[in-house]
Amino acid sequence: MNLVRWTPFNEMSLLRDHLNQFFDTSGGLGLTEGVRNWFPAADIHETDNELVVTADLPGVDPKDVDIRVENNVLTIRGERHFERDMEKENVHRVERMFGGFTRTFALATPVQTDQIKASYKDGVLRVTLPKAEQARSKRIEIKAA
Repeated sequence: MNLVRWTPFNEMSLLRDHLNQFFDTSGGLGLTEGVRNWFPAADIHETDNELVVTADLPGVDPKDVDIRVENNVLTIRGERHFERDMEKENVHRVERMFGGFTRTFALATPVQTDQIKASYKDGVLRVTLPKAEQARSKRIEIKAA
């Protein structure tokens, strides 16, 4: 089981961004083209043989996503681009977040970095990290005397 430290400052930063968006120069209608950081939601679960990270990345081109594992830390970095084809005078509200994002997860279990696989379907990124052999659970048989 992985424990992920909750950092309330990320949520406070997101709240600040929403408030800034509301009180922008458009008179509080949320008419901004501002690009800012956002944090995609992610889940991590573990099986006997692997760790699986699932992240919601709707509207993100997979070519704009970079996944790395260094020193047992998984980093998912990317960017969702603002849709420039919307003409500002026709826009009533922009609530979706655009811009760069970075999610970093300390892996509690050593993984085989050369066997990591990533897939992207319907806006959901799935990263499968096979556990290193020494990290896999092993059943020990008890011999009766």
